[in-house]
This record gives sequence, structure tokens and C-alpha cells, in this order.
Amino acid sequence: MAVTSTRVVQQRKPLGVRMADALVAHSWRDLSPEVIAKAKLCVLDLLSSALASTSLPWSREAAAVARRNSGELASGGAGIIGTGDVVSVQDAAFANGVAGHGLVRDDMHVGSVSHLGTVLVPALLALAESTRASGKEFLTALVAGYEVGAKIGRMVMDSDVTKIFRPTGVTGPIAAAAAGSKLLAANADQTATALALGANAAAGYNEWAATGGSEMWFHTGLAARSGVTAVQLALEGAYVSRTAIDGEAGLLAAFHRDLAPSIPELFAEQPEILSVFFKPVPACNFAQSAAQAALNIAQRKKLRANDVERVVVRVTKAAALYPGCDVSGPFEHVLQAKMSIHYNVAAALRYGNFEERNYAPQQNADVLTIATRTRLEVDDELTKAFPAKQGAEVVVHTRAGDELRERVEDVVPTDEAGVRARFAAAATAVLGSAAAEQLGELVDGLDLVIDAADLSRATRLGAAVSAPRAKSAGARPVRVQSARSGKAPRRKAAQKTPAKKKAKRAPRPARRR
Repeated sequence: MAVTSTRVVQQRKPLGVRMADALVAHSWRDLSPEVIAKAKLCVLDLLSSALASTSLPWSREAAAVARRNSGELASGGAGIIGTGDVVSVQDAAFANGVAGHGLVRDDMHVGSVSHLGTVLVPALLALAESTRASGKEFLTALVAGYEVGAKIGRMVMDSDVTKIFRPTGVTGPIAAAAAGSKLLAANADQTATALALGANAAAGYNEWAATGGSEMWFHTGLAARSGVTAVQLALEGAYVSRTAIDGEAGLLAAFHRDLAPSIPELFAEQPEILSVFFKPVPACNFAQSAAQAALNIAQRKKLRANDVERVVVRVTKAAALYPGCDVSGPFEHVLQAKMSIHYNVAAALRYGNFEERNYAPQQNADVLTIATRTRLEVDDELTKAFPAKQGAEVVVHTRAGDELRERVEDVVPTDEAGVRARFAAAATAVLGSAAAEQLGELVDGLDLVIDAADLSRATRLGAAVSAPRAKSAGARPVRVQSARSGKAPRRKAAQKTPAKKKAKRAPRPARRR
């Protein structure tokens, strides 16, 4: 049961209304150079994952459904990343949300246990093609979405909840509703409506972790589509409960949470986007640190299955309890392998890398053998440090009598150079080198882009979109130095040709206010 009385809750504005007020008041001027740089990197990370996933079964399935639902659109839609397809705004958000999660190599916000970028960026890319919003407005909306999704997740998620409910499925629709409202310049009343509708779309269960079912990949696409629809309904004047989040029969009550949570208000502390990290391992968040510890051992000593007597992996309680993590086999599907800490440790020990081919169970007999010889233990000290840190320890006992031990206190995330390298590789493979470079320049100069729809178009095959005419100070292709410098860029020649170019495009409605 929710523990806060109706009388206490009624003394304050509903949580959704307070969030809406904060979202409307927040603007580009409130973003620090560090936040702007991180937002651009989040966009690059999502695009790299989506582009690298275009040929995977779940991505193809989502794209096929999107095409079938939408038919052939001459105008008024949005594109599917890495293809030449234009579909409805909702279907584009869905298909790109699925593709962005396709490798399980997405961004991670530990406090909310959510992959918010896989929902937010697809939703904003889709909506950008239906309105007139600048690159600055796109980035501001993205930061707002991370803020709301992270705060909702902090209110709701713990190890008991995440044993059953998929965190991103719960936080994603609300986060996307917040971001979309900001991009489309919704007023406070419309934003509160969108947040409430997003809360009503919060869903997703974790049974897939045991079976290897592909519903996990679709959670993010469904969340993105729900968020987009929530904003559209709000702008059409839909009437909803303002207490959908913190009412006695609302979201927090459904998860038996305090109806007056102690989580700070939006933007009251360090922006939540700065707590996002980028995965080094294309696998479950809770397998990251253990896999890195195993990799360090493998770099010291090459091991095969016959060399290993047993492996002990010490992790946080949250890691041990998350569905699919404490599993030593059998493994029939890729997703089962990516979720299992046992499998991730075994693959890192055997191959000394995190390549995608390591996660095909039927092709990695040695990995399967080592996984069966692996067991998890909950470490009290690591558990106390969570979620601020996600540590792990791996101890390998060899048949030769050696003990190989490695303890890491926290995940070492993929750094900026790593994110950019992954983006460059994926974008070049799908779009070609010239288009990949152009797309990277658009992201790096997004604060100078007049029409954010140009970014969405540049993710498609055969797109003809110009990079920003003036670059952020110090920026080079596929870099974010401009955001770090904090200097206002000096524009080159005044805008000479945009009017002609815009005349060739199908007109799009002005943003609603």
C-alpha cells in the first residue's frame, strides 16, 4: 500500500503538474557546456547502436511493421534510421526505438536502471520531422527527457520491482512524453497531460530474461511510440487525471511507493543526463563490471575451458537478483547469453574481448563450458556502494592450482573516443563514409542547426542534407569540443540559401504553443 495519506498529498500540487511547470520553465540557457556535450554524445551513441542493428531480426521486424502500417508516405512522416523508408511519426519512433536497443549496447542510467536514450532520441527524431524546431530545442528537449525519466525511475525502481518489471518500459513513455512536449513547445497544461498519458503507458515485464524472448527489444520502441502519441493527444486537447503519477490509484501507488517521494524536484541538482554512462560490453548493465574484471584476467593469462576448474563472481545484490543475470545455462538464444553474468564472464575469459560474435551460444562451446563452472556470490561491500558504483570481483581457480583474481570497484564506461569510434564504424558501414561524416558534423553542430529535422533526414540512405554552415567553436567532424569550450560560435556568411532549400520541402506545421 502507498504510505502517504490523501490529506498530505493534497497539500502540494500533483507531481505531474510540478514536473510540467519545471519543464516549461527550463530552457537552452540553463544548459551548461558539459551538459550540451553529453547530450550530443548521447545522440551519437544511439545512432551508432541503431545503425549497427539494422540487419538484426528484431530491427527488421519492427521496420516491416512500420512500413506496413504506414504505407508509402510522400510527406508528413519520419524516417527509419539506416533505410530510405519514410513512415508515420509514431511508426518511425517505434522502429528506431527497437533498432537503437538492438545490440543491448545502449546508454545506462543506473539510478533508474533505464536505457533512456533508446527511447528519447528515436521519439525526438520522429517528432522533429513533424514540426519546426531548432537543434538547440532538440538538445534542450533531450536533456529534459533524461531528467524526467531518471527521476521517475529513482522513485519506482529497486531490486524487487526490477525482478518483474522492465525499468525502461516504465520510465520510457513518461520520459519521451516530457521530451516531446518540450520539443513541440507545449504549455504547462499540455505537458502535464502528456506526462499523465505517458504514465498510463508504462509497461513491460521481464519474463523474456528466462526464455530469451525478443519482447525486450520491442519495449523501447513501444515506449517511444507511446510517448509520441501522448504528446500528440495532449496537443489535441485530451483531458486526463493530473494525479496519474502520484494519486492513490496512480503510477507510484501501483508500485507501492510513497505518494510524496523524497526525490529532488526536476533540475534541482546535477542534471541527470550527467549520470548516464555508455556500455563497454554489448550486454546487460549488471554484467558490465564482472565482464571487465574477467577481461583483465584474460589479458594476463590466456585460458581455455580445460584450464578452468571453477569461477566465483562476486557482485551486488541488485546484479544477482536481476532477471537473467544469475544463470549458468542452458543458453539457446543470444539474449540469454547477453543477460547472464556467467556467460559474459566466460566469454571475456575465453576470448579477451567483447565482440558481438562471442554471444552466439551454439558457436562457443568453450564459453558454455566455463559458464557452467561459474557461480555468483553477493558481496556486501559492493552492495553498499550500489548504485553510486557497480563493482564486481572475479576469481578463477585453474586446474593447475592457480588463483587468478581481479576486483573492480566500478564500471569503466566507454569514453568519448570509444563512442565516436563506434559511431564512425557503424555509420560508415551503412551510410557510406561521406554521409557518415556529414551526420557526425550535424550532431556536433546541432546547436547551430536551424531545423532539427535535418538531423533525422541525415540518418537515412540517400539523404541530401547540408552540415551546419558555421561550426561550434573548436569543433571538428564527429567531435563535441564546441560544447566544452562554452564559446558562442561566430557565424560565417549570413544565411544566403536556406529560403530556396526550404521551398523545395513539403511544408511542415509550426510548433504548437
